Amino acid sequence: MRAIIQRVSKASVAVDGKRIAQIEHGLLVLLGIENEDALSDIQWLARKIANLRIFNDGDGVMNRSLIEIDGDAIVVSQFTLHASTKKGNRPSYLKAARPELATPLYEQFVHRLETELGKKVGTGIFGADMKVALLNDGPVTISIDTKARE
Repeated sequence: MRAIIQRVSKASVAVDGKRIAQIEHGLLVLLGIENEDALSDIQWLARKIANLRIFNDGDGVMNRSLIEIDGDAIVVSQFTLHASTKKGNRPSYLKAARPELATPLYEQFVHRLETELGKKVGTGIFGADMKVALLNDGPVTISIDTKARE
């Protein structure tokens, strides 16, 4: 499971011209699911994201988590995070999980993040053509891969 986490001042997701999720201060999480992902990946990643200390404290030091600032989150599925560009110029998406596997894992991840945060999490629509808008705060952008836990 791969995630691109962006600290945002605001973010939104629209489908067919209709805004379906919007947040102010918090995180936009782009989530890519691969065939080998399991419940342990979901649990580890949701906990990691909820507790990442990437928000400023009173001294301007990134020392507070999404939980601590009572921030919001949006999770958007993005299979292209598993693009392989090793050969040629057309990315291969063979490592990305097919919708029948990825959809339930995506939904479980969202639910787990909601549990970690103790609040509702905004989402896109799995597989839809989405328009994602954000104002990256910092900018702070972090990439996490559950297969390369550091």
